[in-house]
Amino acid sequence: MATAPQIKRQAPNILVTGTPGVGKSTLCQKLSETSGLQWLEISKIAKDYNCLEEYDEVYQCPILDEDKLLDGLEEVMCKGGNIVDYHSCEFFPERWFDVVFVLRTDNTTLYDRLVARGYTGKKLEDNIDCEIFQTILEEARASYNVDIVHELSSVAPTELEDNVNRICLWLQQWFQDNQ
Repeated sequence: MATAPQIKRQAPNILVTGTPGVGKSTLCQKLSETSGLQWLEISKIAKDYNCLEEYDEVYQCPILDEDKLLDGLEEVMCKGGNIVDYHSCEFFPERWFDVVFVLRTDNTTLYDRLVARGYTGKKLEDNIDCEIFQTILEEARASYNVDIVHELSSVAPTELEDNVNRICLWLQQWFQDNQ
């Protein structure tokens, strides 16, 4: 029985993930501007395409309908050329991504960023704990080939430029290897 041929993407898909407040959106916006790849803000897409279910009173946020979101993204992800920005990663199909970058920051910086966003109580505590215990990094390593998972520090503003440059170098290499 013949298998269907793999459709080769013209550009890679990148996942940028990490605890809320580590700087994913800032990095993704700058990376999109620099690289020309499409920035997919999953939180915004989930709202726009009605992929949100009932409201979680404890965490003060709606619950994501992952299946509906994944179904809606399938076509655009198969084409390639996307930077996916989300605070979770384990539910995305492994085949979607060529590389995964997990942003990390120190607890003091994260605490200040989350408080500035209005996080309080259990939501604040759980997000700080998530960063302390490297939860997102461990999920990424468990969900994707460890060779494509990279940890990036996101504390100081200079690291933003360094991270954009590092990812752009990765992109250049991808295009050289996939011509």
